[in-house]
Amino acid sequence: MIDVIIAGGGPTGMMLAGELRLHGVRVVLLERDEEPTEVVRALGLHARSLEILDQRGIVDRFLALGTKHPLAGFFAGIDRPAPERLDTKYPHTLGLPQPITERLLTEHAVESGAEIRRGRTVVGLAQDDEGVTVELADGTSLRARYLVGCDGGRSTVRKLAGIDFPGEPTRVETLLGEMEIGVPWEEAMPLMLEIRKTQKRFGIGPINGAYRVVVPADGVSEDRAVMPTLDDFKQQLVRVAGTDFGVHSPRWMSRFGDATRQASQYRSGRVFLAGDAAHIHPPTGGQGLNLGLQDAFNLGWKLAAAVHGWAPEGLLDTYEAERHPVAEEVLNNTRAQIELMKVEPGPQSVRRVFTELVQFEEVNRYLIEKIIAVRIRYDFGSSDDLVGRRIGDLALKRGGLYDQMHAGRGILLDQTGSLTVGGWADRVDHLVDVSEELDAPAVLLRPDGHVAWAGSAQEDLEGELARWFGAAA
Repeated sequence: MIDVIIAGGGPTGMMLAGELRLHGVRVVLLERDEEPTEVVRALGLHARSLEILDQRGIVDRFLALGTKHPLAGFFAGIDRPAPERLDTKYPHTLGLPQPITERLLTEHAVESGAEIRRGRTVVGLAQDDEGVTVELADGTSLRARYLVGCDGGRSTVRKLAGIDFPGEPTRVETLLGEMEIGVPWEEAMPLMLEIRKTQKRFGIGPINGAYRVVVPADGVSEDRAVMPTLDDFKQQLVRVAGTDFGVHSPRWMSRFGDATRQASQYRSGRVFLAGDAAHIHPPTGGQGLNLGLQDAFNLGWKLAAAVHGWAPEGLLDTYEAERHPVAEEVLNNTRAQIELMKVEPGPQSVRRVFTELVQFEEVNRYLIEKIIAVRIRYDFGSSDDLVGRRIGDLALKRGGLYDQMHAGRGILLDQTGSLTVGGWADRVDHLVDVSEELDAPAVLLRPDGHVAWAGSAQEDLEGELARWFGAAA
């Protein structure tokens, strides 16, 4: 029997495959497309995503191919520089087209031992107390202990599992594509910049040897599965800009809406959802791909613990308990940004007031840290403000903390030297070191880098070790 089947080979699925293989879990990833997509929906990685890649020792692959961009204008396109001294070693966005991000994550998953099967479409599933049977379009079936749907906003796994997907339908639609333009960029750019002063959902810019074109659509398509045509782009460009910029030779074209929907539950028995299968929202702020990667990072070690038999009771349920509120907040802030980007007098009045508020340093910091996901604090029921938060790359005597996290194990960072992980040594590393950046005698870190406990009492530590890492060996 396979340990875990992942349906969907996008960034979320590939990230999860790599995480599971880190713990020796047998993974089979099923992707319906024969070849990786060339569609560039997402353009970059935010701070928290770079941190988790750093924690696994692969961030340099992404940094080498990306471009660092300042965190300016990320909330509804309001032009305000990022605050100084953000709580991360990555105070920027890494510009990296989605196909490259996906390719690097795929390479990592394959290197780790994940089995990728392309051209495989899930059409049915049935689960019992022992596992999940997955039926494929070619008439074959597979059996696994767990199934994770990472198969996008129209998730087949979600529908087959009978999980509701409530929310708001699309009210505003945008066309997106890559194509050539028929006028020199030096002529097109001033007009584009002038239009963007009021129409934040419009844009043209060079990318991959062509031009990325984003233009608001006039209305919402009745059939969302039908892709736009080049004539659709020309008509909307003329409507918004007064010219079609001579667009021609499209590489790909698509549309997206501002629907916000979230799965009513992230788990149904042995079936889980992650990424767009669990939540969809407008792309404002560039949060979607990043949110999916972070879902996978949260779920991977917990599924591995269940496969290996040491997961404490309720551990798998903490995935939904922790990640559902995070996505709910993203849905909320992206919908708010869409409202602030509308050109009608009412939304524009609110935008002017909001622009004034963002000039305050703390407001600006709050919004930026929300989008780059470094403000996240899971509710572990502790009054200690440090507990539940992700930890930064603390400077230790032996180097950076993230260098010690590549194996994906728990870590007891002990500044006292008087504690022990005892019977949990097979799951938790005991790191005796000190950092001027840590204001606690010791912290227990989960494999995803969130603080599970802080203190100095061995008895309290053992209670949290059992809570997150099961019974002592």
